[in-house]
Amino acid sequence: MSIPQSGGGPIEHHAQLAEYMAAGCKPKSDWRIGTEHEKFGYCKDTLLPIPYEGVRSIKAILEGLRDEFGWTGVEEAGKLIGLTKDGANVSLEPGGQLELSGAPLENIHQTCDETNVHLHEVKQVSDKIGAQFFGMGAAPEWTHEQMPMMPKGRYKLMTPHMESVGTHGTQMMYRTTCIQVNLDFSSEADMAQKMRTGIALQPIATALFANSPFFEGKLTGYQSWRARIWQDTDHVRTGMVPFIFEDGFGFEAWVQYALDIPMYFVYRDGKYINALGMSFRDFIAGKLPALPGEIPTISDWADHLTTAFPEARVKQYMEMRGADGGPWRKICALPAFWVGLMYDQSALDAAWDVCKDWNAEERDQLRFDVAKDGLQARIKGIEVLDIAREVLKISEAGLKARAKPGAGGLIPDETHFLNALQEIVDRGYSPAKKLERLFRCEWGGDIQRVYQEYSY
Repeated sequence: MSIPQSGGGPIEHHAQLAEYMAAGCKPKSDWRIGTEHEKFGYCKDTLLPIPYEGVRSIKAILEGLRDEFGWTGVEEAGKLIGLTKDGANVSLEPGGQLELSGAPLENIHQTCDETNVHLHEVKQVSDKIGAQFFGMGAAPEWTHEQMPMMPKGRYKLMTPHMESVGTHGTQMMYRTTCIQVNLDFSSEADMAQKMRTGIALQPIATALFANSPFFEGKLTGYQSWRARIWQDTDHVRTGMVPFIFEDGFGFEAWVQYALDIPMYFVYRDGKYINALGMSFRDFIAGKLPALPGEIPTISDWADHLTTAFPEARVKQYMEMRGADGGPWRKICALPAFWVGLMYDQSALDAAWDVCKDWNAEERDQLRFDVAKDGLQARIKGIEVLDIAREVLKISEAGLKARAKPGAGGLIPDETHFLNALQEIVDRGYSPAKKLERLFRCEWGGDIQRVYQEYSY
């Protein structure tokens, strides 16, 4: 989850809220790619989650990355809770999931290099203390009681709140991981087209990356239990945001949506002040009960925007959020998939043509169906597998049109990063189906085989 924002003076008029997002508009030459991926850590001998403190701990891993690889520590209340270096951040999810929020980079070659370096560094450090990491959308066997809580004020506030607003909120916080990509836009109209296309096609990405059929040691009957969890996690701030498909959608419409989302907190002097259920509209008017008479700053608005969790969201860039955490190659495949669709206008137009006739009910139902059925889900009688095959071709064409070379010019473009997804559509079923078959057959029902076969 996001780190506290900084910078920006007081909000003196409503227009500043949309202006903050509009300030993210960039010419195409300045568009960048930011990839975020989370992973579960475990102790090699016990196969249990890594605690925050101790010889074999999340803190020890952060310290190792800091001391051996030149990262700068980030502390909260005297606790090491993150790292920064060269525009990238390492942060902690509530249950100790380790996240790399990558630097804004020019192409997927750089993104994959960044991922490779990070995973290599993490392995170097974790091997020394008897720990390891793996990628999967949901923790395959750990219970809620087995999960540690990271020492971040945001999570201390969110945990009881999540228990009160949905049946799966704490599962999301403590026992899921995802991959997401952050993308730029050139204008309000460009943002609107990308958001509409991205939200509509997000279930296709969910199906392609579905990699979490287990929970608490059992098969769930779902291809992505992570996606299932999100269906019952605080409905006010999740889902398919249907208003973005209405005429006139732009930054101001997103402002109104965000203002209707109840607050979580205000960050002041290194501390999170409880503002659960309070209104940012009241905050603007100086009537926030948690800080009576105080006016919010732009950084408060930036923080509040991070508390909306739809399938894609807008800040000063777009976040595509709907993919299970997974194996090494999938981390590079997700940004390639979305960059191919979003960063070439012909590809973006073609992608929108695929989904423009879907209505709100169909889009929402698809979100539910892919969690259970993966690539075998249907919309308008068409199997998602066929849609995925078509969308992958569009993405490939978009990457070819970008023609961003790698390996000193030896690799002509970024299309090979889609190979992992092409293998999935050629096989005809989501990665979770492969896991199910391994579990039932080769593993003989031994869920702990996940650790040896899916660790980095």
